[in-house]
Amino acid sequence: MASTNDRFVEAESRWDLKTLYSDLAAVKGKPLTPVEKLHLQGLLCGYSPAEIAEKLKKNPKGVETDLCASIYKYVKAFVGKGIEKIENWRNIAEWLEDAGYKTQSSAKFPTKDLLPEKSVVNITILRTVFKQREYHRIGLTEG
Repeated sequence: MASTNDRFVEAESRWDLKTLYSDLAAVKGKPLTPVEKLHLQGLLCGYSPAEIAEKLKKNPKGVETDLCASIYKYVKAFVGKGIEKIENWRNIAEWLEDAGYKTQSSAKFPTKDLLPEKSVVNITILRTVFKQREYHRIGLTEG
């Protein structure tokens, strides 16, 4: 049986979980529980509440109830959708991606021939505090 930590491991490579957990904890008023983190990771990996329940060997209605009482509520408050109805569980990942928590694709491809022999990469990260969005600008200059 897979350990709790590796059931939704792909979320770690695709999402800025550390910042997301911290920001949602600020909305909640205390840190997310391990179960809340696990359910959120499942959603971020594209699993429906029923699929999350199946992977965790839990009751699907219980997982849905937990999500409605916790993660859905925290995310809605955080992204400014407090009074909107969640039409679909996929809204959570979409809203969090729009808020800048999804990281760049981790696809690997050969870069040896793509860059000049001497190059400098400038990475600028700008975080706006009020909207909690993070913008990345990457510039490449030949050296």
